[in-house]
Parts: sequence; C-alpha cells; structure tokens
Amino acid sequence: MGKETKSKWKGFSLRPRKEMPEGLWMRCPRCEHMLYRSAVEKNLNVCPECTYHFRIDAKTRIKYLVDEDSFQQFMGDLRTDDPLGFKFRGTSYKQRLKDDAKKSDAKEAMLIGSAFIKGRGVIMAVMEPNFLMGSMGLVVGEKFCAAVERAMEEKLPLVVVACSGGARMHEGVVSLGQMAKTSAALAKFDEAGGLYICVLADPTTGGVTASFAMLGDCIVAEPGALIGFAGPRTIAETIKVELPEGFQTAEFMLEHGFVDMIVHRKDLRSEIARLVDYCRK
Repeated sequence: MGKETKSKWKGFSLRPRKEMPEGLWMRCPRCEHMLYRSAVEKNLNVCPECTYHFRIDAKTRIKYLVDEDSFQQFMGDLRTDDPLGFKFRGTSYKQRLKDDAKKSDAKEAMLIGSAFIKGRGVIMAVMEPNFLMGSMGLVVGEKFCAAVERAMEEKLPLVVVACSGGARMHEGVVSLGQMAKTSAALAKFDEAGGLYICVLADPTTGGVTASFAMLGDCIVAEPGALIGFAGPRTIAETIKVELPEGFQTAEFMLEHGFVDMIVHRKDLRSEIARLVDYCRK
C-alpha cells in the first residue's frame, strides 16, 4: 500500500466567523441585483445591470458635471429659519433642520456657484435630495434667484439640477411664494437673453415642478426620473381613474412633449456643453 497522507482538517472551529463589512453591497431597486457598491460608484451611481440611476447628493452631482475643482460656491452659509414655529408628530422644524444638516452635510437643499463644464463657464444651482427631500423653502428660492442674478450679471448660462419633493410645507405660504418669485426671476433672465438649461433628476415633484423646473430653454431628464406635480397615488385616488403605464416617468414626459431629451448620466457633461454651444442666445 502507498504512503498514507495526513488530513489537515482539524474539526469544526468554534471561533466566530469574520463578519462581512457593512456597506460593501447594495440592491438595485429596479432589477434587484446585488451590486458591489464601489462598482456602482465607479459607474456614476448607475446600476451596471439595468442602468437604474440612483439618487446622488448635490456635491457628488457637481463632481460628476463640472471640470475638476472649478466649482466656486457662493451664499453657502445662508440658512433657513422657522417662520411658523412648525411642529409635526412631536418634532420641531428647527430640530429637523439640524438632523438633516448632519445627515446630508449640507446647510440647505440647494448649492449655488460658478463653474466650468468642459471649459464653458456656467452658473449652477443643484438641489440636495438628502436635506428635507430637496424641498424648496425661503432659502432655496432666494439662492435660486441669486444664481439667476449672477448669471445675468456675468452673461453666463444657468444650469440647474432639480431633485425635489416640492415646496416645503414647514414654511407654508412663505415657501409657496418662492414659486412665483423664481418664475419671475427666470422671466427677467429670458428677457435679458439668458440661456437656462434644467436637468430633471429623480424625483422632481410638487412646487418645484410647477415653477422653475419646467421653465428651461432646454429641459433634460435622467432616465426613469419621476417627474410630476401630485404623486401618482394621489391622482389616482382623486380622479378614480387608472393611470397609464409609466405615468410621470421621464420617458412618459418625453413622449408627451414635457421634456426635450433624456440623457444618461455618463453623457450629461458632454450634452450640457453641446447645448451651451448650440443654444447660447
């Protein structure tokens, strides 16, 4: 008989298994594939399996769009107040502002500044979806109008990325008044010959949709973005009618003439630069 080989197995170990580090994997809400988080981030936070566009924060959005280190923020310290002393389900508006500022690392739901996109100078206003769902209150409206004014002064295109839950209920009519103010600012900008490009990300809803988001000279949407005023469920329950398939998606809006084009996130930089060259007034 041949020489016996000695088994290296030493029995079952009672030592605890090494835990998988948290945050390595994520599930795509559309195709439900488990995805390696770093691979998704390298793909501009787009699912490599089904091209689902994940929501991204304002700073990441700016990094994807502008030339490296070209974004110069202004009015970054402007913060909202609590004009109504608003409370909801035992939480004050002031406390919610503090919590969301910590969660989002942002002081408000919009960042504004100057930047270059492929060498083209622009003024930008980018919404922060992680701060009170990117909702528009007094400060967001004021910052938007300031961006419009700066674009007029410097004769630069205005590029806005809308990503919002709508007007902010915590500020009541103060928030709703910003719908009219932002729209009036854009009318003045248009009369001055300014170019306004608006990118609609998921979601763009409520008072933001009913004001500045749909007033662009060029309205661009990301694939699959939810775009509308009231939500589909609210509409269906109100009018008691079954809504069409894909209702309020970017694709539905394009088919019905509400947006001009749908652009994959990887192509947004190039497309905005092309629009600036082609559409500059």
